Amino acid sequence: MTPTSQAPVIRIDTLLSPPHWALLERELIRAQSAAIEEFFDHYFDDRGYLLCVPRWGGDDGPDDAAENLLNWTTLSALGAPDRIIELYRKGWEGHLRQYTEARAVDVPFARDGMYYKEFPVCFDWFHHGEGLSAFFLQGLADPGDLKFQQRTRRFAGLYMDEDPQAKNYDPERRLIRSMFNGSRGPLLRRATALDWAGDPIEVEGRFQPLHRERNYAEMLEHFQDYNDVVGDNPLNLGATTLGFNAFALTGEAKYRDWLLGYVDAWVERTAANDGIIPSNIGLDGTIGGACGGKRYGGVYGWGFTVNVAPYTGEVAHRNCVGQRTLYGFANALLLTGDQKYVNLWREMLGRVNANARVIDGQTRYPHMHGDNGWYDYRAEKFSSGALELYYLSLDRDVLDLLPTKPRWISYLDGEDASYPVEALQEGLLTLRGRVEEMRRDPTTPDTRLSDDPNYLNPAITETLTRLMLGGLPTGRDGYPLHCRLRYFDPVQQRAGIPADVAALVEKLTADEVVVTLVNISPVHPRTVIVQGGAYGEHEIVEVRQGDTATEVGHAHVTVHLAPGAGGRLRLRTKRYVNQPTLAFPWT
Repeated sequence: MTPTSQAPVIRIDTLLSPPHWALLERELIRAQSAAIEEFFDHYFDDRGYLLCVPRWGGDDGPDDAAENLLNWTTLSALGAPDRIIELYRKGWEGHLRQYTEARAVDVPFARDGMYYKEFPVCFDWFHHGEGLSAFFLQGLADPGDLKFQQRTRRFAGLYMDEDPQAKNYDPERRLIRSMFNGSRGPLLRRATALDWAGDPIEVEGRFQPLHRERNYAEMLEHFQDYNDVVGDNPLNLGATTLGFNAFALTGEAKYRDWLLGYVDAWVERTAANDGIIPSNIGLDGTIGGACGGKRYGGVYGWGFTVNVAPYTGEVAHRNCVGQRTLYGFANALLLTGDQKYVNLWREMLGRVNANARVIDGQTRYPHMHGDNGWYDYRAEKFSSGALELYYLSLDRDVLDLLPTKPRWISYLDGEDASYPVEALQEGLLTLRGRVEEMRRDPTTPDTRLSDDPNYLNPAITETLTRLMLGGLPTGRDGYPLHCRLRYFDPVQQRAGIPADVAALVEKLTADEVVVTLVNISPVHPRTVIVQGGAYGEHEIVEVRQGDTATEVGHAHVTVHLAPGAGGRLRLRTKRYVNQPTLAFPWT
């Protein structure tokens, strides 16, 4: 990748009164940063330990504790003060120590610690991904941190057959051997409700579990059917983010090769299963091999209907194949630029919806598949991952899968000019509500579960990700950041947009990004580096300012903003043509 110093400098000198959106954007970054400091003081101790009752389990466990740091690394990468990444580091280090020390009594694999080698001992990637979400994005703000580098390599090695204590991966068959996996290796037996729910705990009168169970018996009942975990499961594609981060950090081919090899195995399995990704792969590599040949078998699979949800008394359909799995294929897209990895998803959605039926005069679409074929017919099409698919492919036909067109997409299409201001205002109102509720929180550390503060976390980065970066909010899905633009401060030598600068992505097409940059300071000039993609994966071919076009031909371009200046830039781009990297532009 060509150093930024060889790229041209774009100068914006036109005076522009600070737009409302720019002031709101800067205030949302500032206010969240201040609120995070108060949140940390309220819910963490001086060691960085979360002030709660630490437990193992799917209802409330280590991943939920880590989610209290969710979006902090993203906010730092957007331009929050250095204090935010410092607090994240303190909380993350404390979290790793706290849950290494925490031990289960009855859950076999967690008796010697819920973490081993700083990684969960054995659980599913629904929970691994949620707990690692903030860590996965640390490299966007802090790639030079030695502990981050060491952990990135070590964690990836757990799934590359590099750790003799964690035989999670079968390199010959290119499969992860169980849905339950981690630093202690795979669980090669049927899971029990205890494995999922954790040790017995007093509930009534003490805790208010967010999953609505009223007592420990109901917690066990919740998970009574969560048994078939042996063999590979599409949710294990979450592990590819470990390989992706390791490659983006080091550039070492072995991480890229492992990721593509594993994803390609799922591409082949999907093709062999009539274009629909199977939800169980046996230890022998056969589709459905660990579930009596049922391609729809396994926990969270196509046929995973739970007999009783104790808090409602109703049958619950919990097919999670479509949740987050697409991002595993998107990791391969980031590395190769090959749209086949997401076209596979488009084909699968079409194949599922092709089984629609007319019921009571209305077209209904299936969302589940079991012993008797397709079932759980609904009015809306099966559209898991459709918005993400549209963003990655920019295939307009994909939008037809969605019940309604998202406001963000309408805005980018020039149909909703009020969206930026209203979305930023809503973000400030949400932040105010969370801080007020935090200050009223009556819980004490011994009556607080680890996920209780999750909904009070002040880091609200979804709107900023869409508007500033033209990107998909990562949330707690446990995957890399997908965006069209990213910013760096070359003066402070850090990630994020410089002080006083605001950015608004106004249009996205396959080969163009329109962004307005504003310097709200009337006194100080500012310089910002604009990068194509979160990992430099997109090339900026040309920048057009008014009638002036400047050739770039790099992943970055430097923009100098005079005091009080602002302007609109049209960037002609090529998507997914560079190998992704966590290196900063001046490295």
